Amino acid sequence: MQTDATSAGRHVLITGGCGYIGSALVPQLQADDRVSQVTVLDSLAGGSPANLVDACFEDDLEFVRGDVRNYGDVETAMRNVDRVVHLAAITGAASTRDRADETQAVNLEGTRNVFNAARKVGVDHVVFASSCNTYGRATSTEIDEATETAPLNPYAKTKDEGERLLAEYVDDGAFTGTALRMSTNYGYAPGIRFNLVVNHFVFQALTDRPLTVYGDGSNWRPFIHVRDAARAYYQAVCNPAAWSAPVYNVGSNAENYRIETIAELVREELDTGLEVSYLEDKNPGPSYHVDFDLLAETGFEPEWTLREGIRDLAARFEAESVFGESPNGPPTQASIRGTTYND
Repeated sequence: MQTDATSAGRHVLITGGCGYIGSALVPQLQADDRVSQVTVLDSLAGGSPANLVDACFEDDLEFVRGDVRNYGDVETAMRNVDRVVHLAAITGAASTRDRADETQAVNLEGTRNVFNAARKVGVDHVVFASSCNTYGRATSTEIDEATETAPLNPYAKTKDEGERLLAEYVDDGAFTGTALRMSTNYGYAPGIRFNLVVNHFVFQALTDRPLTVYGDGSNWRPFIHVRDAARAYYQAVCNPAAWSAPVYNVGSNAENYRIETIAELVREELDTGLEVSYLEDKNPGPSYHVDFDLLAETGFEPEWTLREGIRDLAARFEAESVFGESPNGPPTQASIRGTTYND
């Protein structure tokens, strides 16, 4: 298997490439001389090809419509592929409680299909999208990769099981691989999601709606801008030698925040006196304050701070460019209902 940083002409498959992170990742991969072709596999259940507005639509980009639950779709997309970034999943952690069977089928059995196809066609490296949500409600403020996971919802459970499945395939010599336990994303990308807490709060503030916090707001989350998240996947798949650990927390030590603080930061950056309401009877979900020291060994550093991301997002919303460019259009009450703070 060739996994050196200097090898050129790699063909990279991104499952779920029309989603939030994928919409920022595809252009980054296309700009790297080490990548000769990018293939996107997406069912379009939660994304749109229009999310690839920033991509270069030439011979080096291929789109395959297919579902990771269908092995045939996966193997078709995997042909002649050297490396894989597996993003396809049902997200929105709290909402997966009502979709447990579907989440299991997509997030775990779909992942098994991806790994089986990768082994069959001779893929040399796989980067798996996991989540810090797997830590559950941890009391420690020094959660590193050695901390025992304790997933609390179907989304986190399937991500945790996906990590274990990846380790089995790597141990069997099917391919090399690493899992990225991603912080909660925020910020603008063409495939923007509005059911993530920062994006949701900024939109609420700009439309003069109270900022609603589930619980007492004391629960912790680490945050990372979506373009930094995409850059982590890009670096991990292009330079596996630098990302040699089986799993990495991805984020920044300085970007762990309590949810109540997120609401206050949005109020400060947008200079608004909007009320912050607390729904004490609502389940705030997991809480985890994460350590990212191992990530620093790869040479990766996030470029965005949360305050910068809030200002940038507000500017895009106020210019209405996000609504004009995003195929998802402006968020509706239906699209933001059930905001979770979890992914």
